[in-house]
Amino acid sequence: MLVSLSHHGQSFVVDLSSGIDLSLPLCDGAANPNAFWAPVPSFCPVRSGDFVGSTAEGGPVNFFNVFLNPHGNGTHTECVGHIARERYVLRNCLNEFHFWAKVVSLTPRLFSNGDRVLMRDQLAAVPGIDEAEALVIRTLPNEPSKRMRQYSGTNPPYLHVEAAAFLAECGVRHLLIDLPSVDREEDGGALAAHRAFWRYPGAVRSDCTITELIYVPDEVSDGLYWLCLQTVSFDLDVSPSKPVLFALMMP
Repeated sequence: MLVSLSHHGQSFVVDLSSGIDLSLPLCDGAANPNAFWAPVPSFCPVRSGDFVGSTAEGGPVNFFNVFLNPHGNGTHTECVGHIARERYVLRNCLNEFHFWAKVVSLTPRLFSNGDRVLMRDQLAAVPGIDEAEALVIRTLPNEPSKRMRQYSGTNPPYLHVEAAAFLAECGVRHLLIDLPSVDREEDGGALAAHRAFWRYPGAVRSDCTITELIYVPDEVSDGLYWLCLQTVSFDLDVSPSKPVLFALMMP
C-alpha cells in the first residue's frame, strides 16, 4: 500500500508493506538482550487440574503466562513517568504514533575513565537534526551481538546530559537508541539525561518518549524516514514496543 506524504514542501511516497522493524524479538529464557540485572523473560503454559495451555503438551490451545521486565528485557518505550514522582502513564503520554524520523550513526567517545559517551557537539554536527520529530541513533560499531547482549555490569555507552538537553532544544520529541539507557548504568540515581530530555521537573515534556534497546540494521542508511511507533496499553510508564521505519521514495 502506497501513501503520499509531504514534508517541508517536498513530496514523498511510502510503501507501508515494506517496513523495517527496529525492535528486538523477545523469547522465553536467557537468549535476549538484558540490562540492569533484570530477571529473564519467562513464557509458560497455564496449568489447572487436567488442563495445560500448550498444544505441544497435548492441550487444546496455547494459553501462556508471560513474565517480563520492560525496562530490562528488549526494546521498550518509556515516558517521563519512568523518573517522575508524579504518575505519568505511557498510554496517556503517547497519543500519536507516526512521525518523521532522522536516522544517524554515531561513535561514542572514549574517556579516560573508560566511559563511552555521545556528546552534544556530535549531535549538533548532524545536518537537519531539527527536521524530524523523532531521532533514531545507531551507535558504532554496530555489531550483530547487540541483539542478545548482556549489558548488566558492563557500563554501556550513554548520552551526555548536554546532548540530551540539546535534543529537547531542537524539538526532538521521540528519541530512539540502541543502548539499554540514555544514562550511565550506575549514576547514583541522577538520571541526568532522562531529566534533561523530558525537562523534568520544570517545564515537563510529557508528550515525549525515549525508546531503548532497538537495533538498526546496517542496510538502513542514515537519513530521513517515516516512523510508526507501536506500544502496548499497559497502565505503566513503559511498554515493550515495536518501532517500524519506512523508507521515503520520490513520487
